[in-house]
Amino acid sequence: MTFFARIRLVTLVLMLLGLVVAPLCAQKLGPDGAPNPDASVTNQRTLLEQVPRIQGRIDIPDVKASVLMQPMGRTWDYFHEVLLHWGGAIVIVGTIAVLALAYLIIGRIRIAAGRSGKKIVRFKAFERFSHWLTAVSFVVLGLTGLNITFGKIVLLPLVGPEVFSEISEVAKYTHNFTSFAFVAGLFIIMVIFFKDNLLARVDFEWLRQGGGFIKNRHAPAGRFNLGEKMVYWLSVAAGIAVSASGFVLLFPFYGTNIADMQLAQAAHAIVALLFIALILAHIYIGTLGMEGAFEAMGKGEVDLNWAREHHDRWLAEQLEREGGRPSATPAE
Repeated sequence: MTFFARIRLVTLVLMLLGLVVAPLCAQKLGPDGAPNPDASVTNQRTLLEQVPRIQGRIDIPDVKASVLMQPMGRTWDYFHEVLLHWGGAIVIVGTIAVLALAYLIIGRIRIAAGRSGKKIVRFKAFERFSHWLTAVSFVVLGLTGLNITFGKIVLLPLVGPEVFSEISEVAKYTHNFTSFAFVAGLFIIMVIFFKDNLLARVDFEWLRQGGGFIKNRHAPAGRFNLGEKMVYWLSVAAGIAVSASGFVLLFPFYGTNIADMQLAQAAHAIVALLFIALILAHIYIGTLGMEGAFEAMGKGEVDLNWAREHHDRWLAEQLEREGGRPSATPAE
């Protein structure tokens, strides 16, 4: 080997050593003589402030697996573990408190003329089936969903980690599969009750007269009053929102990324809590809040005087359709 060839070889070796040693030398040593990571060219804080995530390169075609660290995950964790807990508790407990206060102040709305002893059909069997299919599945989804949010706080200290783990596993699968029944019931309700829930002129009169909550005053209404129509439309909107976001969570990363999944989970949780508050009010009116209301969906028939006081326009249409004689049956 010539002298110049040796010079070139030594130079090449030194260059290679420089590529390896230079990054190590770039780190300043701490008091104990170990490299100080905070003195690196890019420190941890700088990395954490990167938006939306820190991502590397991988050989498999799974983009989410290349995410090394996602600072937005801390924001999502704060929402799920702090904001959602407090917000959800305020919404649920606040709704129950308002309903309890309404019961104490207004009391139960009675049938002013008393029961007539005759009943008239208000909901047919299929209509009641669709309602109860949606209602029962909603209750199951609500309870199992609340376990996801509040289970670690409320249930875990009572039953212990092992039992809570088993309950949560069953609740998870119950929640997932019950969602299909809820979507089916919601779709049926949307179709069969759509026409009756369109806005009408009588709704403004119902609102002007206090919606039937003023004693000794019966607000006019068709088959559904404005309050019931609002519950219908809000339930449809909330039902579509929780169903869409729920299926994104049920089938993760099908056309979505990590940020999309976090957004879907947040939307699902917020809408579900507001939905529960709405249905709590609906349940109150249909049970404790108004005499005779539960019979409409419970048995399909209501007392004639109840229909006259709360849905007089609908009753008049029924009587006219049947030639002035209601298809009423004596009360048992």
